[in-house]
Amino acid sequence: MIDMNYRETVEYLFATTPSFQVVGADAYKPGLERVAEFCRALGNPQNNFLSIHVAGTNGKGSTSHMLASILQHAGYRVGLFTSPHLKDFRERMRVDGQMISEQRVVEFVAHHRERMRSLDLSFFEMTTAMAFDFFSDSDVEVAVIETGLGGRLDATNIIHPVLSIVTNIGMDHTDLLGDTLPAIAREKAGIIKRGVPVVLGESSEEYDAVFENRAAELSSRVIYAQRDIQLLGQEDAERGQRFEIRRCRDGHLFSVDVDLKGDYQRHNVLTVASAADYLDCHTPITISRRAFLDGMATAAATTSLAGRWQRLGEKPLIVCDTGHNAHGFKYVAAQLAGLLEHHPALYCVIGFARDKEIDKVLQMLPKGAHYIFTQAATPRALPSGELADKAARVGLSGEVQSSVAEAMARARVLAREDDAIFVGGSNYVVAEIL
Repeated sequence: MIDMNYRETVEYLFATTPSFQVVGADAYKPGLERVAEFCRALGNPQNNFLSIHVAGTNGKGSTSHMLASILQHAGYRVGLFTSPHLKDFRERMRVDGQMISEQRVVEFVAHHRERMRSLDLSFFEMTTAMAFDFFSDSDVEVAVIETGLGGRLDATNIIHPVLSIVTNIGMDHTDLLGDTLPAIAREKAGIIKRGVPVVLGESSEEYDAVFENRAAELSSRVIYAQRDIQLLGQEDAERGQRFEIRRCRDGHLFSVDVDLKGDYQRHNVLTVASAADYLDCHTPITISRRAFLDGMATAAATTSLAGRWQRLGEKPLIVCDTGHNAHGFKYVAAQLAGLLEHHPALYCVIGFARDKEIDKVLQMLPKGAHYIFTQAATPRALPSGELADKAARVGLSGEVQSSVAEAMARARVLAREDDAIFVGGSNYVVAEIL
């Protein structure tokens, strides 16, 4: 095969290995055999560093980025593996905040493409193995590893972490993970390893027993973040938010600044605080109070996290968010209602992937906003006209634009300085704006 540059290499990966980001559920290949065999051929790089495994329906990206920032401020060399990417494939794997180099991606694929093809690896399996290899060669000491989908059969589940985290359980990917919260919880609980505790970010009577039973089977335990850390207050700050929290085991109080907007971050802050406390007290990882506070205050800046209630402009205010399912969008919808309350007009540029529970999301959106329905440039996008029809049935009014760029241009024409513009509905829509 002719040598490829970076752009050609990424195009080759998307063209030859199934990607959930492009084709959706058809790319999902349950089972760990293929990725385990590939990693054995690489020398099992995933065993060469400590790891923290993060799963959940929503919030796992923010949680992973916050933890990585804290660990960096604690003095460790830190790997961070997340998905999907917004602009560049290399966003998925970082060491101390720096993306993998284009050259390393090219060389990895060139060297291993025949084996990847023979094993019939999925896009995510290939990416996971690439990240492990990159972290090992980069002398990473601790890696934060976010699952792609589910947990039990996710390619990342070949690691043996020092701590597992499940942020929450919601109804998403029901065609693959199950159509009830307990069923989905069983898939997420599959990341629990023998003797390794799991931090559960949001507990619920509907699924707590699933985690308790799985933990008992593996001589592990469930750490409930909401019982571990108490939220005393939350307020907007100049560069993000400030949270007043109390550590329940000793009553210590913390004023935690976070450079991330979004009311929903309160759940992630409690989850991260609980995880950091466990890591410091019960693992070889040391996290000082100062490292925790500095890491939280600079989480987005340190790890280049984007798309979480991110301000893109003022006059008019422009905000984007990557929330894309009913469980996560209930928090976004509440904030949209707040924008409508404090601005003369709210214009929402929205588009969705066709495999989401769109009807539930649409029912949450404020009816007083003007909607510009659009679709991202991906085969998974729901056609904008079809979206507009669905929205009309629940009382949302607006107009249709065939591309995200056209929709955004239209919103800028309509909005005055005192108005607000929201962009979201899917990662793809936000990616095109960013």
